[in-house]
Amino acid sequence: MALVALAPNAPAEAAAPVRPVVVELFTSQGCADCPIADEIVVDLAKRNDVIALTVPITYWDMFGWKDTFATAENTKRQHAYAKAMKRAGVYTPQIVMDGIVEVVGNRRDLVMSALADRMKVRPRYQAADLNIDLSQGRLAIRIGAAKAKEKHAATIWLMHTLLRATVDVKLGENKDRTLSYVNVVRELRAVGEWSGQAMKLDLPVEQMPSNAEGIAVLLQSREHGEVLGAAALVAANPDH
Repeated sequence: MALVALAPNAPAEAAAPVRPVVVELFTSQGCADCPIADEIVVDLAKRNDVIALTVPITYWDMFGWKDTFATAENTKRQHAYAKAMKRAGVYTPQIVMDGIVEVVGNRRDLVMSALADRMKVRPRYQAADLNIDLSQGRLAIRIGAAKAKEKHAATIWLMHTLLRATVDVKLGENKDRTLSYVNVVRELRAVGEWSGQAMKLDLPVEQMPSNAEGIAVLLQSREHGEVLGAAALVAANPDH
């Protein structure tokens, strides 16, 4: 396996870097308003201060084209965000930043403004250092002790991602369009809980989906609240 860090981990003797902003785009191949948002996330993924994730959902599948990447788990995640943010419902394209800020995903001006705001407050929202490392088929997740005295209850989310993809859409609102994606979430699951104490998880990755090449780990307050820590890496050679 080739290992290339997307969010570099600092040496032990160096000061820990300010964590990247996590950008999740809820999108669908069947949504005519989504391709612009997909392009914005492709651009954001080039930055080293952002973890940009494409999260395809299923509820557009009934309108003529079934999204080739959408999963029920992704859709459930978006609905959980709506509940946490006290929203009446869900929509596409929606971008959620750091679990607590949502913005219409195809409005580049709004997305970049929201991202600039998140950049200003990142140091306050790094509750703990989170580092990940992949070696001999096992993923080590290390989380430091809480940097503040208040109590923490957070979920550790593991995501397997497809680094790059293009799809030729044959039906629906995007018929005859070729759509491009980055960091497509193919699988996500909660792998542990953090209560503010330093901890380490050691997980096997042999069951990683065959079409996934990346790994992202998010430490998230109350399952779908504020992102307290995040890291990502490339787990396999993306050149097919």
